[in-house]
Amino acid sequence: MTDKIFECIEILDAGAEGKAIARIDGLVVFVPFVVPGDVVDIQLVKKKKSYLEGKAVRIHKYSEKRIEPFCEHFGTCGGCRWQNMNYSEQLGYKQKQVKDSIERIGKIENAVIHPILPSHDSQYYRNKLEYTFSNHRWLTRTDQTGAERIPEKEMNALGFHIPLMFDKVLDINHCYLQPDPSNAIRLEARRYALEHDLTFYDVRKWTGFLRNLLIRTSLTGEVMVIFVFTTDAKMEIVPFLDHMQECFPSITSLWYVINGKKNDVISDLPFHHYKGLPWIAEKMTDFRGDREIEFHIGPSSFFQTNTRQAFLLYRKAAEFAGFTGNETVYDLYSGIGTIASYIATSVKRVVGIESVPPAVEDAKENAGRNGLTNTSFFPGEAEKILNPDFFKEHGAPEIIITDPPRAGMHEKVVKAILHAAPEKVVYVSCNPATQARDIALMKDQYDLAACQPVDMFPHTQHVENIALLVRK
Repeated sequence: MTDKIFECIEILDAGAEGKAIARIDGLVVFVPFVVPGDVVDIQLVKKKKSYLEGKAVRIHKYSEKRIEPFCEHFGTCGGCRWQNMNYSEQLGYKQKQVKDSIERIGKIENAVIHPILPSHDSQYYRNKLEYTFSNHRWLTRTDQTGAERIPEKEMNALGFHIPLMFDKVLDINHCYLQPDPSNAIRLEARRYALEHDLTFYDVRKWTGFLRNLLIRTSLTGEVMVIFVFTTDAKMEIVPFLDHMQECFPSITSLWYVINGKKNDVISDLPFHHYKGLPWIAEKMTDFRGDREIEFHIGPSSFFQTNTRQAFLLYRKAAEFAGFTGNETVYDLYSGIGTIASYIATSVKRVVGIESVPPAVEDAKENAGRNGLTNTSFFPGEAEKILNPDFFKEHGAPEIIITDPPRAGMHEKVVKAILHAAPEKVVYVSCNPATQARDIALMKDQYDLAACQPVDMFPHTQHVENIALLVRK
């Protein structure tokens, strides 16, 4: 059945992983880079037991929801897959994703779901990007016609991995995700490397000098740059980093990491501070509105990648909580303490729990820097820490704010919350499906009072959702 072409198939919906949905012979077909309302010819490329995958090979009718993509890399790059869809339509499908998850997975009918909050910026909204150096550049159709004649040096790329291809990297000319000087830094790093014959990483052979480039920016205008090399070759590293700093005085924090492993994980490796400050700063006004708080973000710190929307997300979460000023609040998966510091002056006490020890230290330093004396942070996995003895020692929470990773909360964390029985649980999630699963586990003791979707990632299928659970 694969390779067969089905003609004049209407695209019906937007689905998982940024792909659209059609139906053929009663089976769901996932098709990338098309828009609901398009009528297309679909060539099947994969058959599974319960669904099919295909690609559009001809478009007979363009959807009214369709717009012209703004990025030259659209259709090849795996990011921003919805940029050919009107932004207002994107928001509608994200709202629908939250509703469907709550109803189908959470088994809750007629939930109060407020209209989704659009992103302040639909381009250049990310504060962090990671690029990969590779000597296996993805070849365009034009390139492929003369692939045998392409010089080895021209096979180098600095950009993003091609989806589902671990060894292919798309060389990026311009990316619309992160503000300046992100694009200029990437292009100059690539130019310098080629000019000085620095080798790009070969993931198949685990060879090559240059591996990754990470860029972090802040609304304060500060820029952190982290290069990842395979060996500590100072004769190459020092002039390279000096050149980048000279070209971009706006780089306020410059780091490098040596990763000779066969994987790209660097969280377990030392970060070497080369020049500038050891952090970049982000500032926001606290929830009470009378104090500016400052966060220092280190090279391995977690911070919401859409800063302006993060501030909005925190405000809506705090509004859902409805603080009176007398509460003990538990902040689960607290990261560097952004939510805890944001709400600290509005509550009696905040207890933060975070599994990454360096993040806990960052949280403590951020709280101290802002003169907050009613916060405390504990390292460890929430499912192991939250037990009766911990609640007894640190006080029973009136409110729990939880912001877990995409996998959602561990079942033991859900049970611990039910045992603690706070008046309210404010559940912030980047995955409505796992959030709905966890809400279903709690619905015997808690009512879902309201949901507030927030768009953190325009032109993608991802959506953040805040759920307010109130004890029955």
